Amino acid sequence: MNALRNRVQLIGHLGMNPEVKTFDGDRKMAKVSIATNEVYYNAKGEKIEDTQWHNIIMRGKTAEIAEKYLKKGQEVCVEGKLVNRSWETKEGVKRYITEVVVNELVMLGKKEAA
Repeated sequence: MNALRNRVQLIGHLGMNPEVKTFDGDRKMAKVSIATNEVYYNAKGEKIEDTQWHNIIMRGKTAEIAEKYLKKGQEVCVEGKLVNRSWETKEGVKRYITEVVVNELVMLGKKEAA
């Protein structure tokens, strides 16, 4: 049952090209956002489309793959864990963010022609 704790799977479209940073010469981290969409009908029978945005972090080999192959609009599947962070701005305001730290990445959709 431990394998099910803090586990997230998302399928969505990239909202941006990966933002990649390199640390200590060769360690990489990539940030992207993924949009997931849900369509449902409300009590009046009206079609409602709800889009949620998720902050995604990839490290190591996964970040290298993201840098090389991922592009804005592409459909992907990610599996990872939720991490909450907080920091204080220069003005002293405390900010919070929830991110998905990726363990596994699958590129979906059609392969682009070279």
